[in-house]
Amino acid sequence: MSQASESALTPFRLRPVFSERIWGRHGLAPWYPQAPAETAIGEAWLTGPACVIETGPLAGKTLADAIAEDPKAIIGDYPATDFPLLLKILFPEEKLSVQVHPDDAAAQRIGQPRGKTECWYVLEAKPGSMVALGLRQGVTPEALRAAAANNTLEDLLQWLPVSVGDMVFVDAGTVHAIGPGVVMLEIQQTSDTTYRVYDYGRPRELHLDAAIGVMKPVTNAGKVSPTRFPGATRLISEQYFVADRFDMDGTQPVVMSSSRSPQCVVALKGAITITTPGEAIVLNPGEAAIVPVGSPFATIKSSGPAAFVHTWPPSI
Repeated sequence: MSQASESALTPFRLRPVFSERIWGRHGLAPWYPQAPAETAIGEAWLTGPACVIETGPLAGKTLADAIAEDPKAIIGDYPATDFPLLLKILFPEEKLSVQVHPDDAAAQRIGQPRGKTECWYVLEAKPGSMVALGLRQGVTPEALRAAAANNTLEDLLQWLPVSVGDMVFVDAGTVHAIGPGVVMLEIQQTSDTTYRVYDYGRPRELHLDAAIGVMKPVTNAGKVSPTRFPGATRLISEQYFVADRFDMDGTQPVVMSSSRSPQCVVALKGAITITTPGEAIVLNPGEAAIVPVGSPFATIKSSGPAAFVHTWPPSI
């Protein structure tokens, strides 16, 4: 890894942005006791454009404004004006809509910069929790339209049980849904282009024509088997993102080196401290930090049991 310049930005913490959703949860404790309990919150956006930077010289700016002012300092040579990965924690109290996202080519045909490939890392799951990935074999667009109209579309989906620790890859073009009773860390391309196929009778717009235009009969979606390394677990390695989990006992620090890719750290359990020369930031569970391109070498420490996910887009 190359050494960072003296002027390189150091890691900075972001304040989560809570997004109201019709399927969300009232009260997000213990993850976010500060979240308003009177509102159904479905998503905590951790690296969204409106997230406010809380530490370092950029404190007080939104992530979008900081990148617009000096993109190379944060995202390096990525050909974008936003952060390449959008991280969220999802809190579905009810079923999410059955939906599909376009791939890069389909998104660019409608003027969007990129598609939306994503993955879900299951943090909590009640017994019987399920997700849907793809349609049953042989389902035609005509059958899909008919099932959406007569409220039987759930019967056309391939349902998959999930439990804590599962990593699920959701390839763009995959018809999918999330059932209630889970908490998930979602890592995705930065895009919010979603086409609803079915919404259980809720009064929201459907996008059947657009969905049928981008859905694929076969994709690479499915559960991902972890790969274990000394001190870490590789959760996923795909075209748009790589993610590792680290479990700490308070004795051995994790060393992060300078990189050509911007990186993210999300605390899952316990408090962790990211230290670079002259600065230290603390992350509690559910908080995220961005490690800008070229940031100085950093160490991550904990005073007791802790866990975090380290994720980044592969180098361009």
